[in-house]
Amino acid sequence: MTEFEGKPLQSVAKGDLDLSKLGGEAAKADDAKQAEAHTPLIERMQAALKDRASAVRTTERLTDSPACLVSDEHGLSTNLERILKAAGQNVPHANPVLEVNASHPIVRRMKEETDEARFADWSNILFDQATLAEGGQLEDPAGFVKRLNELMLTLAGEGPSKIWIP
Repeated sequence: MTEFEGKPLQSVAKGDLDLSKLGGEAAKADDAKQAEAHTPLIERMQAALKDRASAVRTTERLTDSPACLVSDEHGLSTNLERILKAAGQNVPHANPVLEVNASHPIVRRMKEETDEARFADWSNILFDQATLAEGGQLEDPAGFVKRLNELMLTLAGEGPSKIWIP
């Protein structure tokens, strides 16, 4: 089914969903300004996630979450990719697109982060959280736990963790 009552249907989990069409021309102009304001953040995140995400971009589809993973416009969804692999099919892996909610407090705080190593850790944590939220499995669970522990210790005033995680 590609349309309903003459209106085309589009998966919210694939491609660049443009919700500005719902708000008219003023919303489109505001979205363009917002995207331009976040370009340095997006470029930094793309550099930090170069091996994991095919692209990083801002999105209007999120309200409460800081980030989500979506497939390219013509790519397989990550859920379909998992189903086909479970059925024994040979499916080429395609890196997902990380979409970030620029108005979320975590993303706003990341914009201010000057320590590039910490920024990279935060970017990877967001990517891993988005992976878990969409039902995926982490490639490096120990790395995720280590980054999360260091972040929590820093927030608790203890500084970077010296905890060894197997």
